[in-house]
Amino acid sequence: MLVGLYVTSILTNIAATNALQTLRTLNSNMERTQQQVSSGLRVQTAADNVAYWSISTTMRSDTDAIAAASDALGLGTAKVDTAYQGMEAVIDVLDEFKAKLVTAKETSVDKGQIQLELDKLKEQVVSIANGASFSGENWLNTDIADIYDNTINKSSVVSGFTRTASGVSVQKMESDLSSISLFNTTGGGLLQADARDAYTVGGIRYPTSYSSYSDSTVYYTDDGSMDWMTPERSTGSAGLFALNNFPDEAPLDFNTAGSNISFTLLLDKEVEDPSQLPGPYFGGVSTTITITKADVDAYDASLGGVISTNTQFAGVLNRQLNPLGALVSADSFMYDPPDSKNRVHDPKKMSIMTLQKNGDGSYVGISNLSSTGVSNGGLKENSAYGLRGSSLSLEFQDFTLYNDGENEDGIEINFNFAVNGASQKSYSFDRTYVNTLLNKTDGTVATAEEMETLLHSLLDADWPNLVIEATDATHVTIKSDPAVDRKWGSGTSITFSQIRVSNEPRPALDFIDIEENPDNIDNYLSYIETAKSRVVDGAAFLGSLQQRLDMQTSFNSTLMDNIESGVSRLVDTDMEEASARLSAIQTQQQLAVQTLQIANSSSETIMQLFNS
Repeated sequence: MLVGLYVTSILTNIAATNALQTLRTLNSNMERTQQQVSSGLRVQTAADNVAYWSISTTMRSDTDAIAAASDALGLGTAKVDTAYQGMEAVIDVLDEFKAKLVTAKETSVDKGQIQLELDKLKEQVVSIANGASFSGENWLNTDIADIYDNTINKSSVVSGFTRTASGVSVQKMESDLSSISLFNTTGGGLLQADARDAYTVGGIRYPTSYSSYSDSTVYYTDDGSMDWMTPERSTGSAGLFALNNFPDEAPLDFNTAGSNISFTLLLDKEVEDPSQLPGPYFGGVSTTITITKADVDAYDASLGGVISTNTQFAGVLNRQLNPLGALVSADSFMYDPPDSKNRVHDPKKMSIMTLQKNGDGSYVGISNLSSTGVSNGGLKENSAYGLRGSSLSLEFQDFTLYNDGENEDGIEINFNFAVNGASQKSYSFDRTYVNTLLNKTDGTVATAEEMETLLHSLLDADWPNLVIEATDATHVTIKSDPAVDRKWGSGTSITFSQIRVSNEPRPALDFIDIEENPDNIDNYLSYIETAKSRVVDGAAFLGSLQQRLDMQTSFNSTLMDNIESGVSRLVDTDMEEASARLSAIQTQQQLAVQTLQIANSSSETIMQLFNS
């Protein structure tokens, strides 16, 4: 049986060596823990934890960058606040200006004094715009070569700092100065004339001095007066002609035996003109009409066979004509006395028209007219074709779609279009569309041929039977192809509607050019309303920018707090844990010293044995 032997050596004290190693480890741990407690960091150098140290160092650097961005954001906020205060002040002055213009309409006021006050108000607006400057930058009074060019009309403020996998970047908020500037050295400010005039948009609308349709739009001329732009349209009408005067002084008495009126009625034959409609042609429907006492009695027996008014005669005729597809009307009016506004029934006038019940034509004709025993009652031999509305000639004028500030695609045109009363289709095009379609860079539709190309590109898909062609340098014809659509007269139409230009209503007058002109005050008032609306929109833009800057400032502050919190979790010392660990190490250190002392004392005991 083997018995374990404990060997004591006088050359090597293994127990002391082990105790010493333990003490060294404890001393090292003690030093590290004391450093963590004293610095508050458990990762103070790269040697402590390479990954955590690298992350924390980078994030601290980012926090400094975000703090700098926040400082810059404060400068940007100050610029926006300055511009906004200027805008609000200008709005107040415009309200006062409008009030003075209203006062100037009174005949008893001193127009010269009013003009002096208006001049002072104009000077005040200019002064406000000039003074709305912060740190040498003025957003209300600018110097931009083309304020509508979005490549050069921007001003930016630093808003943040971002780190991504691909690197770091500084975030900026951009401001479109075309939405803010009141006065620009080359024009285009909110209180200056807008020279970007699309005018008739190539002929699809026309100017009038009144609003002739519900969708006419306001258009300002160069002198500040207000006109209207009305969409082009063509509307067909049925074949119709006026009849001779009804002989109201000599009633038609059909009581004499053999009394009658006879004529041939031809309805709805097609226009036999190859330049307008290809053959073969429908010849219409012909019917012989005879009016006798029996017809008068069938209409109203109480008349006793005597027709005394044009209304009665129209009623008798319509008993036979309506089923065939024609209508005689006596619903005409006149003024009695002639220079008055008193409208009364006209006892003489009548007309006849087709109801277009026979094929696609629109025609009415009377021939072979004869009468026996009575007069012809105002009937006459005549004929008339209806008008085909599904053909429209546009008077082309070149136009340009300009840059439009923040909208990179430039000014936009929207419109509706329909043929023959079909459901309207909506279309739009802008500067980018025109440039791409016509291979240009200036947004100009310069010729009738280019207008033809533009309309084809927009309309062909929905209206395959539409013919669009430039007939000469100043005209573009749009029509429904007569080889497919033979419809004529009432119910035929080509209609543009709801034409909207994105920069309208467009002020054509500079605010500072408003002068004393009693005849133009109403136009000035209209202009001030438009100008104020533009300034209010500019102030709203600045208000939204203020809100964005406030949100970004709050976000940056929160972001820095979050980064600091995240870094803290990576590298900060848990002081409670470190204190407890330090206390434990101190206890272990005391025990290790005692162990070392015991280990060293064993050798001394052996030496004492040899000495004795």
